[in-house]
Amino acid sequence: MDFPQALRASRTRRHLSQLELALRAGTTQRHLSFIENGRSAPGRALVARLADSLALPPRERNGLLLAAGYAPVHPERGLDDPALAPALEALDHILTGHLPYPAIVVDRYGKVVAANAALAVMTDGADPALLGPDANILRLALHPDGLAPRIRNFPQWSRHIIEAIREEQRRNPDERLAALHTELAAYVPEAAADDPTLLGFSVPMELDTASRGLLRLMTTVAVFATAADVTIAELKLEAFLPADRSTAQALAKEL
Repeated sequence: MDFPQALRASRTRRHLSQLELALRAGTTQRHLSFIENGRSAPGRALVARLADSLALPPRERNGLLLAAGYAPVHPERGLDDPALAPALEALDHILTGHLPYPAIVVDRYGKVVAANAALAVMTDGADPALLGPDANILRLALHPDGLAPRIRNFPQWSRHIIEAIREEQRRNPDERLAALHTELAAYVPEAAADDPTLLGFSVPMELDTASRGLLRLMTTVAVFATAADVTIAELKLEAFLPADRSTAQALAKEL
């Protein structure tokens, strides 16, 4: 995709008019129109302002710069890179501090990067093939050999996950994410995907567990809002919290 196409696509996905984006970026609608039509080539500073005005995540910001012929500004390091150690250590402290409640760190595709010991309470009984170093929490949640048979309100909860992936794909299109959405949607009952009365975003997950009985869990998601590294910016910390007192008491038992 060339720069005019990339810019137009990013602007359209965020429902901004040319005038709105031009005002935010400190340029004119006419100039922006020329850029999107390929009649004018923007300087690096303007590309950076456009990226800021669109609130692009680091990966998409890099892509916009590359499309315009400029070097990317945000590094994408491996998780084993020493430069990322402070951020990963901070996440580890949060995971430990969240005990006795489950918490995980995942990448943008749902791969589990780190987890605390309480996650085992939720995953006990799942197919070992869905666990291990390459475990994907989204697949684990919806797969018939994962948590799905034990989630009492599976239609609502599965819709919550599918809609979240769909929204991420809308904001930041990605072929791998699209393939994951296609795979996971096949595990979800048709009614769960299409019924607007199933408000998955507003209900806790009701999970039957072997060791703690029924757990009613709600979740919070946190990200590094100011991360300059692509890898760290795409990590999400998902913390599970008890939705009632009986769940809190059940999780408080020694692991």
